[in-house]
Amino acid sequence: MSRPATRAHSARSKKTAKPKVARKAPAKRSAAKAAKPRRTAPKPRKAEKPVLLSGGNPQIAKAYGDAPVQAYIAAMPGRKREIGRRLDALITRTVPGVSKAVKWNSPFYGIEGQGWFLNIHVFTRYVKVAFFRGRSLRPIPPGESKHKDVRYLDIREDDRFDEAQFVAWVEQASQLPGERM
Repeated sequence: MSRPATRAHSARSKKTAKPKVARKAPAKRSAAKAAKPRRTAPKPRKAEKPVLLSGGNPQIAKAYGDAPVQAYIAAMPGRKREIGRRLDALITRTVPGVSKAVKWNSPFYGIEGQGWFLNIHVFTRYVKVAFFRGRSLRPIPPGESKHKDVRYLDIREDDRFDEAQFVAWVEQASQLPGERM
């Protein structure tokens, strides 16, 4: 059976009860704000420049085709951009119908159905061209790799660039089985 509340009990409960906090009335919107709707369409974004990663390598989203490769080249810093344009033009001229993509923040070049035969990557002091079957090229490109078949060509801004030798390597590399990535 429950006990009826006594005076002492009800007095204690009033003392320990938390006082109510008075709430402020919501502020009225100014006439200028009241005229504007609360929700507006988002402002159009300006075309943002790609982020440059360490060494100045442009961060371009993975995509296939010429457009992402051209975006990568356009975002290359300084005189490296001209090196990128020249390499792309030589590759495209040497291998008509070459497939292009940007993967892992690097342009890749290949033959559809055969795989990728080279890629380009920007570093602080040079542009690196990786030939995925470089050990099979004659003469063998100068840069060694941890990978058995891969060979590199580093192109510094002030180096003399042997276009004829590069074209010969591209021609040979495009005829070898490529890498599937």
